[in-house]
Amino acid sequence: MSGWIRTFQLGVKSLTMHKLRAALAMTGILIGVTAVIWLVALGEGVSAQAQKQIQELGARNIIIKSVKPPEESSGGSSGGNFRVSQYGITRDDLERIDTVKSIVSSVQVREIVKQATFGGRIADIQLVGCTSEYAAMNHLSMDRGEFLSGTHDDERENVCVVSNGVASRLFPYEDPIGRRIQIGQDFYTVIGQTQDRAPSAAIGGSLAGRGYDRDVYIPISTFRSRLGKTIVTRLAGSFAMEQVWVNQVTVTVEDIDQVEAVAGVIEYLFKQYHPNEDYSLTVPKELLRQAETLRAMFNVLLVLIAGISLVVGGIGIMNIMLATVTERTREIGVRRALGARRRDIISQFLAETIVLTGLGGALGVFAGFLCQPAVMGVQWFIKKTMVEMWNSLPLSIQEMTPVIAPWSVIAAFMISVAVGVVFGIYPARRASMMDPIEALRHE
Repeated sequence: MSGWIRTFQLGVKSLTMHKLRAALAMTGILIGVTAVIWLVALGEGVSAQAQKQIQELGARNIIIKSVKPPEESSGGSSGGNFRVSQYGITRDDLERIDTVKSIVSSVQVREIVKQATFGGRIADIQLVGCTSEYAAMNHLSMDRGEFLSGTHDDERENVCVVSNGVASRLFPYEDPIGRRIQIGQDFYTVIGQTQDRAPSAAIGGSLAGRGYDRDVYIPISTFRSRLGKTIVTRLAGSFAMEQVWVNQVTVTVEDIDQVEAVAGVIEYLFKQYHPNEDYSLTVPKELLRQAETLRAMFNVLLVLIAGISLVVGGIGIMNIMLATVTERTREIGVRRALGARRRDIISQFLAETIVLTGLGGALGVFAGFLCQPAVMGVQWFIKKTMVEMWNSLPLSIQEMTPVIAPWSVIAAFMISVAVGVVFGIYPARRASMMDPIEALRHE
């Protein structure tokens, strides 16, 4: 053990004789290790956010949405300046879904863009007809009042719950609870106000992003009795009518192991009655599995890319060590003449290489842990100084927080040391193979 300690001491002493050259050699390893940790941390941060959004959809849920097909394939009739198109989930579809075993609940949602008015103030809103389960399903919290209940739906009451964004536009100075707002020709009594809810980001091509700051929620039975299933759109002297029973249905399966089977049954039922494919079916459990697989593949790719930096750094160290061997040829000859064995020479130069890469790796690990504060600092700087640019960034970037993966720290450091050993063997072996007499003659 004392021999190894002495060898490393000699290695450190030799490196300190050429501080700048040693520092430049370590920089390559430092950058490589930092790149591995940073890239994996950024990838983990984005992946964690995507998985969180998918998990919020519910692993036992199946989401079915109405999708407007191309005009030529949508059902309905037309004549002159008038057109009626029918598409999406129908009442018959809902009845067929209810017959599928293992489904314990289904939450229906109907949406339409409207205007709400109060006291001369106007707000563009998203009117959402839903049931009491909608709040828990979308993780809505109440700021004041209460959310819709089963009684409100059963009695078809003219009540509503406003989002915080709508409340700030219609009631900037008043408590909205108990006030009556006008939507179309009808008046609704406000019974609750939700807290701010961050918009959900789009998930691949499966689900579009959705904001919640323009929502006004009313019982779905009230929606149907007051607005029906027809949407009228007027354009340049003509108008079109769209008939949609519900925009979205979220069904919950009794057991998570039955999700794929139930989704297959629902897909089969819809294919029979919707040849124009005016619907989409999303299974969060499958999205979660795909996200985990993509994360693993992404991490492997990032490590390979960052590993190139380590290899380049290792080549630089090999080059420096070869130059060092040439410079210290006479020293090697003296040591061999005094009885040093070849393995002693190899140990000496390998020790110097390992010290270089080990110290560079340690500094790289330290720099790697600066990833989170550095990213948060950049986000804060852009948010404060470049507001337009910040608002144009995707939500996933605005809210992204790097996650340092412990395995990446360990792997990056171990790879840096391994690079030192691999790229240090050849210079060390070359030094050990020198003929002592020729080395002593070297000037």
